[in-house]
Amino acid sequence: MDRHRSGFELLTTLEKVTEMTNTQPTTVGFIGLGNMGSGMTRNLQAAGFPLVVNDIRREAAAELIAGGATWAATPAEVAAASDVVITMLPTPRHVDAVVNGPAGILAGIADGGTWIDMSTSVPDVANRVRVDNAHRGLHILDAPVSGMSVGAATGMLQIFVGGEAADVERLRPVFEAMGDPERILHVGAAGTGYAVKLMINQLWFSHLVATAEVLAIGVKAGVDLEVLRKSLVASPANSNFVENDVLGILDHGDYDEGFAIALACKDLGLSIDLARSVGVSAELSGLVEQIYRRAKAQYGDLAGEMTPFKLYEDLAGTELRREVSVPA
Repeated sequence: MDRHRSGFELLTTLEKVTEMTNTQPTTVGFIGLGNMGSGMTRNLQAAGFPLVVNDIRREAAAELIAGGATWAATPAEVAAASDVVITMLPTPRHVDAVVNGPAGILAGIADGGTWIDMSTSVPDVANRVRVDNAHRGLHILDAPVSGMSVGAATGMLQIFVGGEAADVERLRPVFEAMGDPERILHVGAAGTGYAVKLMINQLWFSHLVATAEVLAIGVKAGVDLEVLRKSLVASPANSNFVENDVLGILDHGDYDEGFAIALACKDLGLSIDLARSVGVSAELSGLVEQIYRRAKAQYGDLAGEMTPFKLYEDLAGTELRREVSVPA
């Protein structure tokens, strides 16, 4: 369950921030101030980290700058002015451009510097940076997140970190400023953070499609929607999606426009790419991706990530809604 941080938690994090250098708080550079990055940076600022920020839209940084953050015109300037650089970007292509471009992170970061990619991505970009710059002694971690924009805003993200154990512990105060301390997981070597996040997304999207299909078929066969859902919850086929996540649709017709279906299709494509790169068949995931892309084509790029559910509703000719009792 998402929850806001207490004053005690923020104070404890601030103490850890100072301990990282023993003399002064670590300066964090942050590139990418979209739905996720905006909340993450506000929590870093609240925890006492000096910030240097960059985005394609300077106006996205206005609140942070008003709170004391420094604007940098390029990723290279961010890296040059920061102890730790974080990227939170839409796709691997964007990460590649921000890191390797002529005014990218590599042009400004000091030898021995630290780069954390918190984007939902694949290992290729970071691996190339690691290999091509081995002589520079860079510390590179992948740390994608779960929790959506609500978790980013409340500082309660789940974070999956791939990299050296010593780096994960050194940077734990940074992660704890953005995420739930109990759900910041070191999942293995470099690249494993990316893999864990993609597999979580892949399974969640598969749960959504399977649930939509089962409910649509059951209701068309004459079963009451809520009776069917409760039967699934009581059965070995239960899942968190059936028990909780689907209720936004069944009660309110909310297909979660906070995360666009175009981004969901991007994530599914990355999952398939990862499967291909490690030589594992992903036939079911490939079918789920096709269903998502059909929903995107029918309802538009900005439709919510749960819109494939609507695809099944339209195919069945009925909205799947349960009656919600209103307290007297």
